[in-house]
Amino acid sequence: MPELIILRGLPGSGKSTLANILSNPTNSVVLSIDDFFTNTQTGEYEFKYNENHLAYKYCEEAVKEHMYKNMQRIFLDNCFTMEWEMEPYFKLAAQFNYTVFVLTVENRHGGKNIHHISQNQLVKMAEKYKIVLM
Repeated sequence: MPELIILRGLPGSGKSTLANILSNPTNSVVLSIDDFFTNTQTGEYEFKYNENHLAYKYCEEAVKEHMYKNMQRIFLDNCFTMEWEMEPYFKLAAQFNYTVFVLTVENRHGGKNIHHISQNQLVKMAEKYKIVLM
């Protein structure tokens, strides 16, 4: 059965790095909202808050497209500080018969936040962060 592996955590925790380490280019893909804000020619990242909703839709469509093509393993790295942010992906996984794994990534390696999120904003994000117990 194909797998959707969601990596969640605060900015700078290492989600993208871990996804790239775990992925195998022949049967998996790494997707992120960051893809929307990254210039494909220069590789430069430029976050635009007023386009964040477009980035979420872009990422959701990319996941759907890869599921439609039956990609065996999809790594999705976004903050996902709140449960509802993952809901569209759970629904897609059910629709396309993917097993979902959710991994929480913590910055215990001294990683740097490349997105220029202030410490104050990181604290606010951490306060909203929920772990679901089932």
